[in-house]
Amino acid sequence: ITICYITNTTMASALREFQDQQVHIITADGRNIIGKLSGYDQLQNLILSAANEHVFSPSAKPDVVPLGLYVIRGDNVAAVGLHVVEEGGVDVLTSVQCEPIGSIRHEVL
Repeated sequence: ITICYITNTTMASALREFQDQQVHIITADGRNIIGKLSGYDQLQNLILSAANEHVFSPSAKPDVVPLGLYVIRGDNVAAVGLHVVEEGGVDVLTSVQCEPIGSIRHEVL
């Protein structure tokens, strides 16, 4: 297992590149939230506008729950990435059937 540590400076510069773009956030409790990154601070608290939560299921297409303007605490962010749609504006996440992502587990080795 490889563990990468990201400093606040590195995260801030990455978030600067994502400013005003559609991002996909995976939270520590396994939620998938997509929205436009409207702002952030030094603690990586994120402000998303026009946010939606995608709730996945192995037996059906995901439910999309509109959240609107949404704030995510920095300590609850597990991953941040650009949300890219295919050519023609097709969002593949709207048709994916899969098990929901589980929560982060902390284990002492």
